[in-house]
Amino acid sequence: MPSGALGLNYDKAALARGLAAKPDLIAIDGGSTDSGPAYLGLGVSKYSRASTKVEWKGLMQARAQAGVPLVIGTSGTCGTDSTVDWMLDLTREIADELGQKVRIAVLRSSQNPKEMADAFESGRITALPHAPDIDAQTFRDCTNIVALAGAEQIAAAIETGADIIIAGRTTDTAIIAALPLMRGCHAGAAWHGAKIGECGALCATNPQAGVILIDFDVEGFTITPMADRSRATPHTVSAHMLYENSDPFILFEPGGHLDVTDATYTALDDRSVRVTGSKWVPSEAYTVKLEGSALAGYQCVLMALLRDTHYVEHAAEWAADIEAKCRSKVEDRLGLAAEDFRIELRLIGQNASFGDLETNPGASTEIGALGIVTAPTEALANEIGKMLNPYLLHHPLTEEEEQPTFAFPFSPAELSRGAIYGFRLNHVLELSDPMQAFRLEVIDHG
Repeated sequence: MPSGALGLNYDKAALARGLAAKPDLIAIDGGSTDSGPAYLGLGVSKYSRASTKVEWKGLMQARAQAGVPLVIGTSGTCGTDSTVDWMLDLTREIADELGQKVRIAVLRSSQNPKEMADAFESGRITALPHAPDIDAQTFRDCTNIVALAGAEQIAAAIETGADIIIAGRTTDTAIIAALPLMRGCHAGAAWHGAKIGECGALCATNPQAGVILIDFDVEGFTITPMADRSRATPHTVSAHMLYENSDPFILFEPGGHLDVTDATYTALDDRSVRVTGSKWVPSEAYTVKLEGSALAGYQCVLMALLRDTHYVEHAAEWAADIEAKCRSKVEDRLGLAAEDFRIELRLIGQNASFGDLETNPGASTEIGALGIVTAPTEALANEIGKMLNPYLLHHPLTEEEEQPTFAFPFSPAELSRGAIYGFRLNHVLELSDPMQAFRLEVIDHG
């Protein structure tokens, strides 16, 4: 595993050490939902094309040197068909530049919203804990829906004999677990090792180093970071079960769940950790998680900077007064109901992350007041933003005070964010066959 995601860079010297160890497969993740619903909603990558190309070119060269498959999961951040095609075009371009002839297996994960609505109405889609209330229209409203592929779908792609596998949305672990499962390695170890290795060297003492090597066998797995100053310890390895997982012992995947309650972590030396005792528990039904994103309105944002001590100390009161007065003006002058739009002021440097939940506001020299306007149309969001503008520039804390002037860091102060998106699904789809929701295509290029 060269790094946690393609686009984050990797240690070239560490990659060379990994290649010298003669791996059976090179796997890397292409993204996740970490950066919010817009990338899925739009079907685009969050990472720079130039950076992605440089790193992918290096991995394609490494693949040719090692003579093993190169697998990327969740291509282009969100794993939609559009980002799979983006990654495929990049791969063809690089192959031509390198003079490589490659067999490419393309695994697609996008789902038809109408078909998903039908599946919901027929009872094949069920809610996970804390899922939002939905109906069939929820699926039809989604601009993109993807299913998360598991090890079975990646195995099908590997079995094509492909040099490069470009997969749509997958679980983070599937691209690593598939091959050891195919080779008859311990199933619990295959999934556990994949979970530990999903983010590269995040399971080691130098998490930015990137490259790790995972050895699987019939009893367990061994994990070794490849960078010079990076070590795996029982603590760093076991702790990664908590990464993006609410239960430190159980991890659900398509077709079952991993149980590491009885796992044993042993330091083999000052760099490598051996893990045994993990269990894989198959499920009665084969399900895959669905992710869907839909249009949630349009936004306009503004920012003002407060440095006057009086206003910095009373920024929350100032912001609350602006919100109330501006909302009233919008309702009066635009004839909108309160539920038709939203105005938020987030105080950067005080409570922008947690709002009312902040327990340690502290003292600040400067406060950034970020105004966020959300409305059903772009024109309306921008119109409300213009109404908010004079408040952020000149609004006094009390009626008796002189009119202040605050700083806009840019002009015009209103920036249109355009369409915004929201996650709509936290559900699973039951399949009669693992490939039922996925499409596999093989392309010989060059």
